[in-house]
Amino acid sequence: MAWGDRVAIVTGGANGIGLACALAFARKGAKVVIADVDQEAGPGAEEEVRSAGGQAKFVPCDVGDRLDVHNLIAATLEEYGRIDILVNNAGIVGDAAFLDLSEDEFDRILNVNLRGAFLTAQAAAKQMVEQIESEGRVSESGKLYSIINITSVEAVVGSPEHVPYAVSKGALGQLTKVMSLALAPHGIHVNAIGPGNINTEILKKRAGRGTERKRILSRTPLGRIGDPEEIASIAVFLASQEASYITGQTIYADGGRLALNLTIGDDKA
Repeated sequence: MAWGDRVAIVTGGANGIGLACALAFARKGAKVVIADVDQEAGPGAEEEVRSAGGQAKFVPCDVGDRLDVHNLIAATLEEYGRIDILVNNAGIVGDAAFLDLSEDEFDRILNVNLRGAFLTAQAAAKQMVEQIESEGRVSESGKLYSIINITSVEAVVGSPEHVPYAVSKGALGQLTKVMSLALAPHGIHVNAIGPGNINTEILKKRAGRGTERKRILSRTPLGRIGDPEEIASIAVFLASQEASYITGQTIYADGGRLALNLTIGDDKA
């Protein structure tokens, strides 16, 4: 199946890594559904994809809300008739010391980052299975259907201020593995991407310059912050036939951070 016949849903697709993924899939020729809770940025993201020559539709969606996810799948099918790729990118982060962390804040972050990914992946996978069975090409369809979860290096390492975020991303990494096993018999590939520090608006606000930026670079062997497009290129690879024998894996795009045991000197900052 050519890229032009494929449909990709990208959650959290109105900004940052999600928007970069939407643009990357559209440039390949895929039709893109941008799902995001941000109803101000969503239409602009849709227009950006269309201006780049792609086909796109924005669907407002809170991935932690089961009804919203149901409506997302329905809107995608109404617009394009099928689902071939899902990028579970929607996620939120909060800052709170462990002893001060409230139950509500813990639940709020896991509701989006973990429950939302589960709800969206399950709904999309059910539709993919229907398509595979109707096409009668289970063995071949494994090259065409892909679910990609966006985790984080914080699935492996932690931060005392990011307790629910790290917990949610660690759990999402394990969800990636068990989903890959459950969906392998249907020919659906499930993988994850674990970004390090990426140059999104959130990072720019938190660590655009000064001491915090130096601290980030001190733990990044490549000596720079990554770009959203670098994560999007991995998503395109994982959804392509070049990755047809890869499932249940997480690719960490972190500038070498997880390989580093010591921090690097200020000459890298």
